[in-house]
Amino acid sequence: MIALAVLFALLGAASNAMGTAFQRKAAARVPEGGGLRLILELAHQPAWLIGIAGVAGAALFQALALVNGPLSLVQPLFILELPFALMIAIPLLHRSLPGAGWWAVAGVVAGLGLVLVAADPSGADTSAPMARWIPMLILCLSAVAVAVAVSRPGRPPLFRAAVLGSASAISNALTAALLKSAMGTLEDDGFGAFLSVWQTYGFVVTGIGAVLLLENALQAGPLAASQPALTIGDATVSLFLGVFLFGETIRTGWWLLPELAGAGLVLWGVLRLTRVVPHVGELAH
Repeated sequence: MIALAVLFALLGAASNAMGTAFQRKAAARVPEGGGLRLILELAHQPAWLIGIAGVAGAALFQALALVNGPLSLVQPLFILELPFALMIAIPLLHRSLPGAGWWAVAGVVAGLGLVLVAADPSGADTSAPMARWIPMLILCLSAVAVAVAVSRPGRPPLFRAAVLGSASAISNALTAALLKSAMGTLEDDGFGAFLSVWQTYGFVVTGIGAVLLLENALQAGPLAASQPALTIGDATVSLFLGVFLFGETIRTGWWLLPELAGAGLVLWGVLRLTRVVPHVGELAH
C-alpha cells in the first residue's frame, strides 16, 4: 500500500509540474488582470488547456495516493513538483538547465528522501471528527483570506507571487485533507455515501480556489517566487493537517536531527534551483 502511495504521489507531482509549466507559459501571455477575467482569457489558449489536463491528472493520482497512504507521506512528495516543473519548463521555453541546477535537483531529492525515511509517517485513518475539522478549517481559510488581502495589486511582483503561492499551498493542503476523507468514505461506504458527505463538495470548492490562486500567483511574478512557496508550503501544511486531523504520526526524539538535516537540504536545493534559473518565469514572453 505504501509503495503504491509513493508511486501515485510521484506521478501526481510530475503531472502537476507539467500543468504548472504550461499554465505559466499561458499566463505570461495575458495582460495584467486577475480573478475570473484571467481564467476566461486563459481558456482560449491551448497551452493553458494542456496545463489544466496536467492538473486534472495530478488530482486523480493524488486521490489514489491518499487512499493508499497517509497525508503526511503523500503531500511532502509533491515537493518534487519543483524540480519536475523546472525540468519541464526549461525545454518548453527553449532553455537548458545548468550543471548547478542538476546538483540542486539532487539536493531536493536526497533531502526529501532523508526526511521521509527519518520521519517514517504512518497512519491509516481517513476520517476526523468535526471537533478537529472546525478549527483547522477556520485556521486555513483565515490564512488564505489574509494572504489575498495583503497581495493586492501594487505590491512588488516577487511579494505577490510568493504570498499568493503560499495561499494556493494552504488551499492545496486543505483540498488534499478533504479529498482523503471523501475517498475514505467512497472506499468504505460506496458512491452514494461519497456524494452525501460535505468533504466531497469541500474539496471541489477548495480545489477550484487553489487553481484560481495559482493562476494569479503565476501571473503576479516569476515561477522562482511562487513555486517554492507552493511546494514547501503544501508539504508543511499537509504534515500539520495529517497529524492534527487524522492522528498520523512521525518519529521524534533523535530522529528530528536527520529530519531537520533533510529539510535543510531540501530548502537549499529549492533556493539554489530558483537562483540558477533566475529568469524561468520570464522566458515565456
